[in-house]
Amino acid sequence: MKFCVIGLGRFGYQVATELSENGMEVLAIDKNESIVASIKDAVAHAITMKVTDEAGLRSLGVDEIETVIVAMGENTSESILLTVLLKKHLQVPYVVARAIDDVNKEVLRLVGADLVVLPEKEIGSHLADKLSSPFADVIRLSKNFSISYCTAPKTFINRSLKELNLHKSFNINCIGKQNEQEETITILAPEYIITQNDKLIFAGADRDLEQLAKL
Repeated sequence: MKFCVIGLGRFGYQVATELSENGMEVLAIDKNESIVASIKDAVAHAITMKVTDEAGLRSLGVDEIETVIVAMGENTSESILLTVLLKKHLQVPYVVARAIDDVNKEVLRLVGADLVVLPEKEIGSHLADKLSSPFADVIRLSKNFSISYCTAPKTFINRSLKELNLHKSFNINCIGKQNEQEETITILAPEYIITQNDKLIFAGADRDLEQLAKL
């Protein structure tokens, strides 16, 4: 897949390089020559140009890229103008825009952004969830429902998921486990026997997960 990241501040730089590391073809654009020079070996294409130059963006084929990330944050007027340009003029199918606050987020949605992210707010929320949860990590899917993982409780060891019947006992589900390198997830069959130090992944209501964490 091909992506374009426009604006290479800390957020845009990280998105561009991580997309590239994930095997994606990335076109990175910024008006700062030194920043572009620093990223050129980490992405497929790195270009210095005025980011709101419609003709320039067309010449680079940005209008043929399915997903474009507008990563500027501080210059809100420029990010709004660029979002309009990408959606209305270049007709990019999917535009992701970075916002700096809730008002900016709403404006970007109104001008056509398909997805608006508030990196600082989302990082803060994730940190708060992580610090307030008894689990090693937590992904909040809604206000009261999460996916979390922890090392298997002692009472689970040498017992199968079918025997434990977690849905009946705790009203939660074990949806898999992480391998030792924590790079892949294994889906577990009901017959799987839990072993010591298994890092199990659970899904359920927060109050039910909290009960599990007490074991």
